[in-house]
Amino acid sequence: MVQTCIFDLYGTLVDIHTDEKKPEVWKKLALFFRYYGADYTPGELKEAYSFQVQKLTEMFREEQEKQAGNEKDGQLEKENGKDSAGKHSPEYESSPEIQMEEVFLRLYRERGVEADQTLAVHTGQFFRSLSTDYLRLYDGVESMLSELRQAGKKVYLLSNAQSIFTAHEIKALRLDRWFDGMFLSSDYGCKKPDLRFYEKLLATYGIDRETAVMIGNDGTCDIQGAKRAGLCAVYLHTNLSPEETVTEADAVIEGADMERLKELLLGSSRSDKEKVTEKKATKKKTRSFRNEYTEH
Repeated sequence: MVQTCIFDLYGTLVDIHTDEKKPEVWKKLALFFRYYGADYTPGELKEAYSFQVQKLTEMFREEQEKQAGNEKDGQLEKENGKDSAGKHSPEYESSPEIQMEEVFLRLYRERGVEADQTLAVHTGQFFRSLSTDYLRLYDGVESMLSELRQAGKKVYLLSNAQSIFTAHEIKALRLDRWFDGMFLSSDYGCKKPDLRFYEKLLATYGIDRETAVMIGNDGTCDIQGAKRAGLCAVYLHTNLSPEETVTEADAVIEGADMERLKELLLGSSRSDKEKVTEKKATKKKTRSFRNEYTEH
């Protein structure tokens, strides 16, 4: 029985379209920088922004790979010595996540302006508002989340997102009231499908992975990542899903069908055959969700 529901955000609960390539975005953002003494042309700013994002991402990746190597070496020493307990540190593919406010701080510094954190955050939020064409909930999201909470389910958010953007977008959409906890990747330095990001959420809230399910629209980040973390996974094939073949999901729902998702998570539309499957699975002390709800 599902007790914990872990949701992705964009493309799962929220429909959004951003376009950072629009010339008007960089024209207005360059003007904003000039307000504070950082003189950029739109083209210079766009190029410098891309460079800093790439540079910081590579720095984070190198640091994390070095840390992972040190942890692995330490584990091998324990296994070869008297402290060996036969345990292995989890392997993961490093998926670093930078903090966008650091990008904007660096852009100001490049023009000799020592901006503070507040200005960097406000600059990032202005940039986000310029590049966002629309931001809205999929139909039925609030009703679905409300019924999950009423049924006693724990509801969490696990999103690859920048806190300076997403925390405010969540508030604007009034989504924060439905979550027992929210994890945004920029706050933790890693993102899905990195196993560490999943483990941080599970450990922080003491989530039992045997009764938890991940719901998302990305086959790699949400589905493969969840399976590596030992979770069941529901794939929503929405308008924002990448073009990919998803084979590892325990259930597939076409479109942002919140009514169907609600039925799936609450177990309110099972056939007699599925109920028998549940009894067998319960008898064997295994999870029933995977066998009950596969809808490929």
